[in-house]
Order: sequence, then C-alpha cells, then structure tokens
Amino acid sequence: MRATISARAKAYWESAMSKRRRRFKQSRSLEERLAAEAEHLREKAVKAPPGTERETLLRRARQFEEGMHMSEWLRTPGLQ
Repeated sequence: MRATISARAKAYWESAMSKRRRRFKQSRSLEERLAAEAEHLREKAVKAPPGTERETLLRRARQFEEGMHMSEWLRTPGLQ
C-alpha cells in the first residue's frame, strides 16, 4: 500500500529539492585553517587585558589546536 502525502508536504519537498547549496573548494587544508585561527586568537589574547575575554580567547585557541590535532590523528593510515 502506497502512502499519500499532503499537498503542503509535497510543495515543501519540491521547493527544498530545487534549492542548491553553494559549494566551493577550500584552498587550504583544514589543519592549516585551524592553525591560522588559533594563532589569530592567541595574538588577540596577548593584546587583551587580563580577564574573562582573554581567557575565552585562549580557550578557543586551544580548542582550534585540539581540532587540528584530532583531524591529523583521524587521517593517519592506521585508522583508515
């Protein structure tokens, strides 16, 4: 038995299927982009006065570095 869908659901799916995602090719690797962002955040943290904002910038820089290491680790031949 085939289920029928409402006209509203059909219109939604047809409009969703006709939209195209904007795609572009990255010029730098993920690790390079993460390292650059971590460096940028560390530079901002050096200029920021001690306090909450500085700690937030340093925490985000560490997160980017952890992401960089995790990405490198996931691309090792032993895991593939």
